Amino acid sequence: MIGGNERATLLVTGPARSGKSEWAERLAHESERSVIYIATAREDPDDADWMARIDAHRRRRPAHWSTLCVPTELESAIATADRGDVCLLIDSLGTWVANLIELDDAAWQARSERLLTVLEQRPAALVILVAEETGWGVIPAYPSGRLFRDRLGGLVRRLGPRCAATYLVTGGHALDLRRLGVPLER
Repeated sequence: MIGGNERATLLVTGPARSGKSEWAERLAHESERSVIYIATAREDPDDADWMARIDAHRRRRPAHWSTLCVPTELESAIATADRGDVCLLIDSLGTWVANLIELDDAAWQARSERLLTVLEQRPAALVILVAEETGWGVIPAYPSGRLFRDRLGGLVRRLGPRCAATYLVTGGHALDLRRLGVPLER
């Protein structure tokens, strides 16, 4: 785990219901820093299942953690976060990508580049990013599904090499891919 005065970005990825958010929360707690939880989900009172998922995340978080709801302006939230020994926990990149799915390719490229840049220049001591793994099953039948899968997969692939640790959470385990894996050429 990253500690002391180190500045780092960590990536936690995995499939749905794998425990990736819980692992990210554990890493944030173990950092012993003040935590700002950046939620990218949009609330939809007409979707009971979605609201139950959001509520489960809220109930699990410690009451003393600050929470920001940032569905689209993630880059600004990171750039303007408290300076110093703070941990930003961003959950999740998949929801952020979905919230921006209507962007054309040029606008998406600009936004993803801006996110990568702000992560490198971030004021926070520790940033923990949660991202869903996509593309482990069938190819989506609809263009929007393929676009989402390709954008999120490309973003996660670009983030991994830039992070101090990249965790894959699956099967009840968190694996540090930086320690176990062999990096691919970019």
